[in-house]
Amino acid sequence: MKRLFGLLAGTVMVLALSACGTVGKNFNDEMVKEIKINQTTKTQILDWFGAPFKEGVENGRTMWTYQHDKYVLGEVQSKDLVVLFDDRGVVKAFRYTSNTGAK
Repeated sequence: MKRLFGLLAGTVMVLALSACGTVGKNFNDEMVKEIKINQTTKTQILDWFGAPFKEGVENGRTMWTYQHDKYVLGEVQSKDLVVLFDDRGVVKAFRYTSNTGAK
């Protein structure tokens, strides 16, 4: 019985260490450098990055989030783009973060 338990525990540990997965949807971060505050429109953002992974509202303004997190063998590769639009549908502010070395 102890041997079976040890084998089962070892199998679970190997599976946990080799786990991988993703959250969000990958997006073309090459276009981040093209975003201009008070110039870039919702339509342009949609053309460049596709539909957002999440949509929300901050202080009454539309906010779109693009997120792609990839988990492989305990490592995380992450990139996130958050875009806040004004009432006219023009970029008011944005933030891009990444640990992948890009941009």
